[in-house]
Amino acid sequence: MTNANLYALFQSRFPDDLDKPFLQQEDGACLSYGEMDQLSARMAALLTTRKITKGDRILVQVEKSMEAVCLYLACLRVGAIYLPLNTAYTAHEVAYFIGNASPALLVGNFPAQPLPSLTLDQLCAEAATCPPRHSVELMSSDDLAAILYTSGTTGRSKGAMLSHGNLASNALTLHDIWHWQQDDILLHALPIFHVHGLFVALHCALLGGSTVWFLPRLDADALIRLIPKSTVLMGVPTFYTRLLAHGGFTKDLCQKMRLFISGSAPLLAETFHQFEAITGQRILERYGMTEAGMITSNPYDGPRIAGTVGPALPDVEVRICGEDGRQLPAGEIGSLEYKGPNLFKGYWEMPKKTAEDMRPDGFFISGDLAIADQDGRISIVGRSKDLIISGGFNIYPKGIESVLDLLPGVLESAVVASPHPDLGEAVMAVVVRTDNSPLTEQDILDQLSDQLARFKQPRKVIFTDALPRNTMGKVQKNILRDQMKDIFKS
Repeated sequence: MTNANLYALFQSRFPDDLDKPFLQQEDGACLSYGEMDQLSARMAALLTTRKITKGDRILVQVEKSMEAVCLYLACLRVGAIYLPLNTAYTAHEVAYFIGNASPALLVGNFPAQPLPSLTLDQLCAEAATCPPRHSVELMSSDDLAAILYTSGTTGRSKGAMLSHGNLASNALTLHDIWHWQQDDILLHALPIFHVHGLFVALHCALLGGSTVWFLPRLDADALIRLIPKSTVLMGVPTFYTRLLAHGGFTKDLCQKMRLFISGSAPLLAETFHQFEAITGQRILERYGMTEAGMITSNPYDGPRIAGTVGPALPDVEVRICGEDGRQLPAGEIGSLEYKGPNLFKGYWEMPKKTAEDMRPDGFFISGDLAIADQDGRISIVGRSKDLIISGGFNIYPKGIESVLDLLPGVLESAVVASPHPDLGEAVMAVVVRTDNSPLTEQDILDQLSDQLARFKQPRKVIFTDALPRNTMGKVQKNILRDQMKDIFKS
């Protein structure tokens, strides 16, 4: 039996020179491929001494660090299931995850929990005294590697079960279609409790035997310093808006960069075009979910079009369906569904929810509304839960937001529904103005009057200093809907 352990795949791609830096920081801290292999082997030995075995869950809530990456790799080595948590989660929220996952070990600061726990510093100190465990647990492709909890922006968080095969297939595909090279240097400022930073970014680097500039967090000044020393940047749209707002961001700065990638939240067309105007390069936007990693991608070679996330990955099938489950022709908005070797194994301890979201033929119902052109290029127009039904009309917020965002004085916007006694639901626009803009509600309504059909025009415009977002930059429309729920009550 071939070992399908993801770590074994990474080992097979390590550079010949194990002294090559894997993770490095501006302060001079550096972890070579050999040092990473050794430290993760010592951590694996410690987990073994603590009776952690194949299939045990390890729940981790720690700040981003080189040691945290090695802990993830150590879990792969011993066949444990890695369960990273957002560092912003409160003790009350963490209690839910612990109760749901029943982990064998907690790593982080958990003073009130009766389960076995270690801080990351304690784990590293104990691991330093352990002889390294160089063996890699024999795993099948269907064995679980990680459970990642959905962000919970629309309800109770669900634990997506991702196997070694799921993660390996997606990493190998992305490594191929994004033309990854061993001399690539990845600029990494993403969190590592999420698919984007932990799997997409680091897995590509590991398969490429590449070096990573490992930033603790998004810092526009640090990006400016390190872009000339890098070749690939993976970020969320906020990365690119911050760069565009930085006085030091120029075309010359990006001469060594071969690829800018954006995901985890929609990239505004305005940002896409401004970036190209300055750098001469087009951001590559792609689309993914916790349940599958990456699903679509704009091409490396070929047109990258603002507002689209490209066609399906080579080993992924995508379709757009109506409410009856039938596939719709190009040009019609419907529910995005997909299947492929990257598709997760279901939600942990939620078989009913898993069954609800799966079609009999194996396609997963994403919950995203999308449209495809004749070439199979996908555009995401919103979440199905965001759909507004006003006076019998179906209204897609993304289309209204795209118009709002282009108005002078508007920095960004979000469109949500508010219960309405006559219409059922009314369109509400929440707008962030640019600095010092005198824009009023009537100004916006006047400008929209000849750009949007009357039924699409907002009934009210609310101004705010900032839109509520989760840690990956996604607007939390559930919060906005809750804030707007009583606007039209008598």
